[in-house]
Amino acid sequence: MKKIKVFFAVLACKLARTAIRLLGRGGTDFPGRLALKICPDLLGELAKTVTTVIVTGTNGKTTTSRMIEQAFIDAGISYFANKTGANLISGITAEFAVHSTAGGKCRFPYAVIESDEAAFKQVGRLVNPKAVVVTNVFRDQLDRYGEVTHTLNNIRIGLQGCKNAVVCLNADDSLSASLADELPNQVLFYGVNVPIYKSRVEEVSDAPYCIRCKSEYVYDYVTYGHLGGYRCPKCGYARPKPAIAVEEVRTSDTEHSEIVISANGKRYETNVALPGGYNIYNAVSAMAAGQAMGLDLDVVNKALSQFDCGFGRMEKFDIQGHSLRMILIKNPAGCNQVLNFLTASTEPFLFVACLNDRAFDGKDVSWIWDVDFERLTELGDLLSGVYVSGVRADDMATRFKYAGVPAEKLRVIKDYSELCKAILAQDRPAFIMPTYTAMLDLRATISKNYGVKQYWEK
Repeated sequence: MKKIKVFFAVLACKLARTAIRLLGRGGTDFPGRLALKICPDLLGELAKTVTTVIVTGTNGKTTTSRMIEQAFIDAGISYFANKTGANLISGITAEFAVHSTAGGKCRFPYAVIESDEAAFKQVGRLVNPKAVVVTNVFRDQLDRYGEVTHTLNNIRIGLQGCKNAVVCLNADDSLSASLADELPNQVLFYGVNVPIYKSRVEEVSDAPYCIRCKSEYVYDYVTYGHLGGYRCPKCGYARPKPAIAVEEVRTSDTEHSEIVISANGKRYETNVALPGGYNIYNAVSAMAAGQAMGLDLDVVNKALSQFDCGFGRMEKFDIQGHSLRMILIKNPAGCNQVLNFLTASTEPFLFVACLNDRAFDGKDVSWIWDVDFERLTELGDLLSGVYVSGVRADDMATRFKYAGVPAEKLRVIKDYSELCKAILAQDRPAFIMPTYTAMLDLRATISKNYGVKQYWEK
């Protein structure tokens, strides 16, 4: 009976994916939901013969996964991944199904899977990964996740099901690092031993107090948000020493970062192919994943300079001679890091924000008031304009008004085709910050109007 259920579930998933793609849509979630209706434990059945690395956490999952993918490619490893970012159990199940035979035998020996933090409670247990990377825990989609302690608990439950995994934890995140206290697994800490930015935007810490005794942390340095060299003056809880760490940040501009990573007594000169301090964290977490998976770290290090970014994650478009970079935003911490990156610019640019409040974005958009958009107004003539779009464009426009953006620089353009025309009419590079569903809609418009590949074709 089980084999019959698996057969029909895989078949239904493949047919649904094919039909949806023929209609010109992504087809990332529905095929998996259909398959799970037929065989609720399908993921566990399909994952039995696959050696998997899972990446979970609030920020950085997709980019870290793409870095690991490139390392797999360079190492000659045959694998598949949920490249489209479908990271709920339905999307992950769909990826396993479409890469399996009708009988439920996966055609690839390895997989790189990013998992939503809430979905990880089930995914970790069903997949039985060889390695798990926890990127960080930040406040995100309060209507769905609740406070950071709820997200942390979701990850904790997921890790309890990963009995055989090497767990890679961010030493700089007091929340993520605390998970090591309860794990029988081998734990590999990674982190950044030095400040990343010369100056940072003002941020509200998501974890200012000790997770053990609730006293306020003291920081020797802060990288961003609540990440850095924390220690509790009362109970002694402190940042653990990372086995894989960034020792130097030599250069960080609008195209890349040059850093030095230490691991196993060796120093690696690393060129990270994307800008931004958060991508420095993604790079060192990918190095940790490589070690946990038994890869040659020289191969992983090289991969960091040549991987393809995930769609919408610092994705760059060159359209009609204009440079557009799309950067997904979803919470204050990630958004502030984009501002840290942009406010270091020495050339004029156009800033575009697209805010939606659909289920996958988070219905509560009050988080935009915790972002230090005031830093943009300090740029003067370097900020050539601010365009806002999306379902909640008016809310975003109000936020920029209170941030001090001059009325003559602020435009509300709700139609994405018109928005694209307005962007291309400017003789400036544009940085576009959309929430998730806004990113999908805007990217679809760009693909349709300007011949860019759809995100599932990348």
